[in-house]
Amino acid sequence: QVQLVESGGGLVQAGGSLRLSCKVSGSVFSINSMGWYRQAPGKQRELVADITSGGSTDYADSVKGRFTISRDNAKNTVYLQMNSLKPDDTAVYYCNAYLRTTSWSRTQLWGQGTQVTVSS
Repeated sequence: QVQLVESGGGLVQAGGSLRLSCKVSGSVFSINSMGWYRQAPGKQRELVADITSGGSTDYADSVKGRFTISRDNAKNTVYLQMNSLKPDDTAVYYCNAYLRTTSWSRTQLWGQGTQVTVSS
């Protein structure tokens, strides 16, 4: 069974850094785009950053210049380096991936979520 396994959340002071990791576990045919979303209490889930299989990236305006998304295709892993964290970055962060388990099937998976808390 294919699943996304996240790690790296935690508690950090404002101005600090955290690095999130998300690994695709299980056998897949290919992985297309991968990304990170977040959901704060009382708010809708929003895109933080995503990256295509070719390495093209896109970021939410609120994190540009502070967060960096990257991926290691050999390890089927995506990372989110978060610097200069602010209390407004506090949320549950979810990994997302579009992938094919076979050449004819395409599916979207979500990770279990990891809590990031930034104290002021």
